[in-house]
Amino acid sequence: MIYDFHTHTFLSDGENSPIELVRFAVVFGYRCIALTDHGSYSNLDFIISRLKKDCQLAEKYWDINAIPGVELTNVPSKSIDDMAKAAKELGARIVVAHGESIVENVEPGTNLEAVKSKYVDLLAHPGILKLKEARLAAQNGIFMEISSRAGHSLTNGVVANVGREAGVKFLINSDAHSHNDLFKSDMQERVGLGSGLKKDEVEEIFNKNYKEFLKRICY
Repeated sequence: MIYDFHTHTFLSDGENSPIELVRFAVVFGYRCIALTDHGSYSNLDFIISRLKKDCQLAEKYWDINAIPGVELTNVPSKSIDDMAKAAKELGARIVVAHGESIVENVEPGTNLEAVKSKYVDLLAHPGILKLKEARLAAQNGIFMEISSRAGHSLTNGVVANVGREAGVKFLINSDAHSHNDLFKSDMQERVGLGSGLKKDEVEEIFNKNYKEFLKRICY
């Protein structure tokens, strides 16, 4: 069963409606999907309130765990903690921080502020991850993403190596912006192996990390 904690709908820059993306996930064998549209103070209430409705609808009729959330994207780094708190208060069950991907001009310091926040659950595509950032993530129980998204995935090897040294817990996510980006077959495993993670490390993600993360965000 597939667990994927980073996806986007047409409430930000994705192609599908929330319920449509969840439906495709059901068809593709997903057990759990988080809808994490790009957000900041301008649209947190709009995104979260609407994602909650379609996630509740999906869980009522289909055998899938559908989780409403948000990805804080290109916001001032020092605002992340307060903004993540606000998102949780609005009903987001998962807060993803958009990390310092090498293909976007994210403000330097974003990774560090994200892993310091007790309201952030996942640091997505952190780019050239620093050991200090990874150690803080491990210390604070913040999970680190191995991404299948084109561009963001270019630094998966750095993330895997630095994260391993620091003892962080990894998730392998699609960062899907369309149902065509969702995982199918064994693609999720291949992304993990392609990052340089060993087979037993990938198996630990599947057998342990996804369930631990789900427990964290479903308190």
